[in-house]
Amino acid sequence: MRVLFVTSEIYPLIKTGGLGDVAAALPAALIEQGVDIRVLVPGYPSVLEGMQRQGDAIVLGEVFGHGDARLIPGRLPDSDVFLWALDIPTLYNRPGNPYLSHDGRDWGDNAIRFAALSRVAALIAEAGGFLGWRPDVLHANDWQAGLASAYLHFSGNRHCKSIITVHNIQFQGNFPARVVHEVGLPASAMHVYGAEFYGQFSFLKAGLFYSNWLTTVSPTYANEICTPAYSFGMDGLLQDRVHQLHGILNGIDYHAWNPETDPLIPHPYSRDTLENKLLNKRALQQEMGLLVEDDRPLFGLVSRLTEQKGIDLILEAIPAVLSAGAQLVVLGSGHRAFEDQLRQLAAQNPLQVAVHIGYDEIHSHRIQAGVDILLVPSRFEPCGLTQLYAMRYGTLPLVRRTGGLADSVTPIHSENHGTGFLFDRPDTISLLTVMLQAMGCLRNPTLWRNAQQRAMSMDFGWRKSARAYMHLYESGAPPVM
Repeated sequence: MRVLFVTSEIYPLIKTGGLGDVAAALPAALIEQGVDIRVLVPGYPSVLEGMQRQGDAIVLGEVFGHGDARLIPGRLPDSDVFLWALDIPTLYNRPGNPYLSHDGRDWGDNAIRFAALSRVAALIAEAGGFLGWRPDVLHANDWQAGLASAYLHFSGNRHCKSIITVHNIQFQGNFPARVVHEVGLPASAMHVYGAEFYGQFSFLKAGLFYSNWLTTVSPTYANEICTPAYSFGMDGLLQDRVHQLHGILNGIDYHAWNPETDPLIPHPYSRDTLENKLLNKRALQQEMGLLVEDDRPLFGLVSRLTEQKGIDLILEAIPAVLSAGAQLVVLGSGHRAFEDQLRQLAAQNPLQVAVHIGYDEIHSHRIQAGVDILLVPSRFEPCGLTQLYAMRYGTLPLVRRTGGLADSVTPIHSENHGTGFLFDRPDTISLLTVMLQAMGCLRNPTLWRNAQQRAMSMDFGWRKSARAYMHLYESGAPPVM
């Protein structure tokens, strides 16, 4: 089984969110299942500098008037995952974020940048013979690769099956209608039965309409996006294609996220040596300038600072929780207003609140190892990875019952049941109530330790997810007509 995996980011070379983690870990798990998988990723500076190059570049010719495109073969660092970096300097040789310029706005030519990624993916699928390798399946991820299946469709492809995975349906890649011509697709693609979406040309809708199968990153989210409340306007199409839609829960990389062997935390520990987790709590409190006290409930937040993630709910609920003696450690970036409010909260409560704006892999691991409770109060959450990392580290997640959070966390009812804390309504009172409940449970050492050990025993590795994708790859569904 040969699979071309198309993604706009991949850890550790380029990462802005969970897609980067998935793009590294899922192919590695599929290789263990015997899949011959290759990853196509834009040749950003960090990708070209960080990949382990193998062999000569392959010249593909001009793409959309931006000069010759080249495929540079190589591998992820210290990995068996094979990469093709798509090198088009005028499109990808830019500093910083792969999607945004220095002022925080989308790059003005993002439509062309990611249409080029999709077009080359389709070229490999259609004519991979010139590479000595042609895929049986083209697996696109999110809107940035959404046009690949449209290019395959209009080329008359009958060989390569196509799949698109939606990691977050909020991000759709919607552009002015004229883009359909700029990216080399026929006018007929700009149709309600195609890529037209409320008068715009939608990369994501193209992927959802023209792909053989659709997947998303948890079973609950697959159901949610078929409803108006969660679909961002795509529910009609998804209801029509519900039999081709599959929810497959993401996994995590237990080599990178393992408290027994993690080199980024001060004190390794296991489910049988949880007393060493307390040493990490003390180290985190000291490092972040908080009052070092074992009995103080320590909440953690590692997140994009956006309304989707429920940051406004945390800001409204936290004063009462701080008054009850708790502490909060924050790592993340996002909306400037939330960043400023969190900085102000830390300035007003320096022994109870510590805020690090930005993202740092070391801080992320140390927070997971050091805090008691991880906050994930999202209004919607396709899968979520931080709650999976938390459970691996014996940190109990506090989550809203939505998407992959609902699929991965079970409520603590007694000393013998549950791995975390859940609430339903996305409002301040509901969040505050469950935060206080969690603080109460922390005062019961037996209940808490039992829940930690259950959480650490859960298997959220990629093997199960990889087997589900394998089944889909091999299912033999007919091409979309």
